[in-house]
Amino acid sequence: MDNGGPTGRRDVMPGSMRQRGEESWQLRVHAGRDPITSRKRYVERTFRGNKRQASKALAALVTETDQRVPRSTKEGTVGALLNQWLDHATPSFSPKTVATTRMYLDAPIIPAVGSLSASKLTAADLDRFYRHLLVVGGARGPYSPATIRRVHGIIRRALTQGVRWGWIVHNPAIDASPPRVPLRDLKPPSPAEVVRLFRLAEEVDPDLATFIMLAASSGARRGEMVALRWKDLDLDGGTLSIERGVVLVDGQLIEQGTKSHQSRRITLDAATVNSLRQHRSRATEIADSAASAFNPGSFVFSNVADGSVPWRPDSTTRAFRSLCGRAGVTGVRLHDLRHYVATRLLTAGVDVRTVAGRLGHRNPSTTLNVYSHFVPESDQEAAVALGQIFDDAMVLNKVANERATKDPS
Repeated sequence: MDNGGPTGRRDVMPGSMRQRGEESWQLRVHAGRDPITSRKRYVERTFRGNKRQASKALAALVTETDQRVPRSTKEGTVGALLNQWLDHATPSFSPKTVATTRMYLDAPIIPAVGSLSASKLTAADLDRFYRHLLVVGGARGPYSPATIRRVHGIIRRALTQGVRWGWIVHNPAIDASPPRVPLRDLKPPSPAEVVRLFRLAEEVDPDLATFIMLAASSGARRGEMVALRWKDLDLDGGTLSIERGVVLVDGQLIEQGTKSHQSRRITLDAATVNSLRQHRSRATEIADSAASAFNPGSFVFSNVADGSVPWRPDSTTRAFRSLCGRAGVTGVRLHDLRHYVATRLLTAGVDVRTVAGRLGHRNPSTTLNVYSHFVPESDQEAAVALGQIFDDAMVLNKVANERATKDPS
């Protein structure tokens, strides 16, 4: 039995090893004190080998533990871990994601659980927090289940990184139970409503009319639409390339990649191409009147003569909402034009992979999860087809039996 370190000097090496069998050793390293309780913490590991090998393993464990242990009480809190995680993750996040994550960290996450010890945080702590958000919430009232799920996602990702860094041994968010998000009762506009909006926009705002037609034929997201530049359009070939999006962060317009971080090319119908040609003619005339040359790098939707600044996403939404009010179309949001594209294509029998590609979903399962209940006609057709297959098999079986009865040989 050896209760000292590799050199037998317990005061020099903050670790010990105990022989448990012929070539089995229990290694134990002091991992500092808990930042909240001040109790000593230890890292233990079983090693198989001779004494010399065990001594080397203990030295390596000491080095590893020394790199993992938080250096101060502040670093040991959930709030410190969350902040360090966001600093670490920021380079791989979009500016919008960074801003949104910071907003959730500042309220409600850190004020509620930030002062707790990361090593002592439990799933029960998180479930109480989620319940409080659901019932009481914040300054604006209770949080929706979907928002709480976003809060949970942030905490889970941060704690996962905490495990990798050695702050905690297990991620308690894995065992937590955030509320389920009920399926949203989406109500895409009807074709008649889309046409009504387009016709009214043609009269009051032709540029918005083109925007609506393109949104209702491409299925692109709002940020992707306002980020379009003329060089992204091939009107002769009838195609559109979607490579980026525009988001509003702290009042500033910022270009970033698409939500799925993938570019895509989609085909446009003749009516949409014609509307875009007319829109380009208007943009060219405005540029000429302002003594600005038409630039393929200009934004397709812009309120300035040279097209150097895109429409603001929030302003575009307000313009659409105002148009709906004038047209008497209620309960329709700009984003519902995207739902309109998805449901119409699926109902028309277009395969899910094609629809997912048009919408920019990385995985077709996402498309199915969101829109499967919007296509009862397709499900009815599937039932009829399966029934017909069964009936045909029954007929063939009956014919075969009759032949066998007539000709036993």
